[in-house]
Amino acid sequence: MSEYVERHGLKVAAPLAKLVEEQVLLNVSADDFWAGYAAMLRDLAPKNAALLAKRDALQSQIDDWHKARAGKAIDAAEYQSFLREIGYLVDAPAPFTMGTQNVDPEIATVAGPQLVVPVMNARFALNAANARWGSLYDALYGTDAIPGTAKAGGYDAERGAKVIAWGRAHLDKVAPLAGGSWAGVQAMDVRDGILFVTVDGDETGLADPSQFAGHMEKGDVFLKVNGLLIQIVINADSPIGKDDPAHISDIRLESALTAIQDCEDSVAAVDAEDKCAVYANWLGLMKGDLEESFEKGGKVMTRRLNPDVTYLSPEGAPVIHPGRVVLLVRNVGHLMTTDAVLLDGQETPEGMLDAAITVAAAMHDLARSTNNNSRHGSVYVVKPKMHGPEEVAFANEMYSRVEDILGLPRNTVKLGVMDEERRTSANLLACIYEVKDRCVFINTGFLDRTGDEIHTSMQAGPVIPKGEMKDAAWLSAYEAGNVDAGLSAGMDGKGQIGKGMWAKPDAMAEMLEVKIGHPKAGANTAWVPSPTAATLHATHYHQVNVPALQETLKGREKASLDALLTPPLMVGRNLSDEEVTRELDNSCQSILGYVVRWVDLGIGCSKVPDINDVALMEDRATLRISSQYLANWLMHGVCSEDEVMASLKRMAVKVDAQNAHDPDYRAMAPDYDGPAFKAACDLVFKGAEQPSGYTEPLLHAARRVAKAG
Repeated sequence: MSEYVERHGLKVAAPLAKLVEEQVLLNVSADDFWAGYAAMLRDLAPKNAALLAKRDALQSQIDDWHKARAGKAIDAAEYQSFLREIGYLVDAPAPFTMGTQNVDPEIATVAGPQLVVPVMNARFALNAANARWGSLYDALYGTDAIPGTAKAGGYDAERGAKVIAWGRAHLDKVAPLAGGSWAGVQAMDVRDGILFVTVDGDETGLADPSQFAGHMEKGDVFLKVNGLLIQIVINADSPIGKDDPAHISDIRLESALTAIQDCEDSVAAVDAEDKCAVYANWLGLMKGDLEESFEKGGKVMTRRLNPDVTYLSPEGAPVIHPGRVVLLVRNVGHLMTTDAVLLDGQETPEGMLDAAITVAAAMHDLARSTNNNSRHGSVYVVKPKMHGPEEVAFANEMYSRVEDILGLPRNTVKLGVMDEERRTSANLLACIYEVKDRCVFINTGFLDRTGDEIHTSMQAGPVIPKGEMKDAAWLSAYEAGNVDAGLSAGMDGKGQIGKGMWAKPDAMAEMLEVKIGHPKAGANTAWVPSPTAATLHATHYHQVNVPALQETLKGREKASLDALLTPPLMVGRNLSDEEVTRELDNSCQSILGYVVRWVDLGIGCSKVPDINDVALMEDRATLRISSQYLANWLMHGVCSEDEVMASLKRMAVKVDAQNAHDPDYRAMAPDYDGPAFKAACDLVFKGAEQPSGYTEPLLHAARRVAKAG
């Protein structure tokens, strides 16, 4: 437990007070800040509590409705009438257009990949911030995007030739020449603002000359495709460029345009000490001075933020282009409290603390004259796990209060509304309306949304196996409805309509085949698990003109609310014992593999091997699905407690073996009495009673035990 200092009736953890007062605050006195924050807590904390109580009350009414109709088919009209009667469904607002202003083009107008990264890990945070540019050659060479692997012992020329061929074929597809192929390019020259390309002895140019964006004096050429830059690197001294007729040594792509620095699902921050680490890293990003040193290959390396990229326009005028992504910060939701600030001896809402301190830290970026995160004077916050328009309206009020405390103009804070709870999905237009002058982001998150789907319909009956969820009627309606709502609100040209994570960081060939579906669905951003994945995913945005596609989608038939509200139930179907055991083992292994790292090691996001030893990028959202899934099956007798416990113990042995290489890892078997194993059990056996099925309360309690012991 931290020592506390008194600030305007609040008890503030001493390390937090020191960080805020000595480093975070800019142009705001400590006295004014704490006075304003204390008043904000006294005014808004009761409202926060009332909103959480309403969540529970609505869930209780839905549970009772399903229990009263046990064994009967759900009548869609009757169900929707009931949901409107209790206030779960609200009327859509009258047609409106978002009024958000001062939005950077990376968010408003250019489509491209987005990273999500735990801000608590400085190295990961810097890697994400620097993922604006990536080598296409490296991304292809070092992954399965091209079949096979590089031979050991230095550069594999045979694989390199395949990489070069892939890159040139991509240029032929997205920036074709008027004559010939990029594979035959022998020279490039800029004359009178025009790019001339020599192919197999003949001079030609781009089929669309407007795609020529500029060049460098050393010969590099910049193309622009659907708003994204492509840098063709010229270097006759490099191992690749020396053998190329035009001395092309690489194709660098503008890759991730934005990155969410996460204070929420991908971090394990459970006390004042952890929160200080989170805030310090975000502050370093906003000041531009965050550094992280680490050892690699026997050498100490230091990671810093990349500088901007400078080149010449076609006419020869200097152009300064960002070298880093535009950063958003994801605050926690409305549920959790923190011991970092106490009011009347009680913990206070963690989301309010995040709001006040992350926005205060971002004032350092607003005050800088160069290398800004936002060149348009905005602070970008993503707010997760809000249930319906009332909670979004509360967030709007909260960030307005923060702006007042810090002396910022109204709507300086731009808000992203994560569409990951069913009450938000069903009322998304009304949610956007509540922040129509500061909204810059909505997205679908299949994982959390599935967890909430299961929890909301917990009493309706047993749900279908997890692997079948992606074919359920509600999911396609959810994905389409999110885009429909964003376009109806006028989000195109003002913000991002996003799609969820590619969870297989080592399966880049599959990602290249599948993830083009996100821009084709009308999303102008989608999440990727690494800078390398961002570079490869950027090729999809070269192929799909998302703004043009969005125009065509505006006239389509809107997604079905009936489908959205259809629970994914196993009606009239029994599973074999083998099928049940396989599902139990799959979910128990997933739960344990994630929880043991979260609780024992404080790792909130990492590559976790699944039951087949395939590495998946997982955070708390994955855990929410698996725990709610098993809780639902237990409730409806698909499996027994003894069967689940046997699976948990069986899978603990497997997870121990998967982590045996880690010297810091503490095995769960054969005693099964550590805080991590106990937390995994509670997540399942107490899953139905957890608020909205969230995992945070149990995880935080277990992590605090682990840290103390």
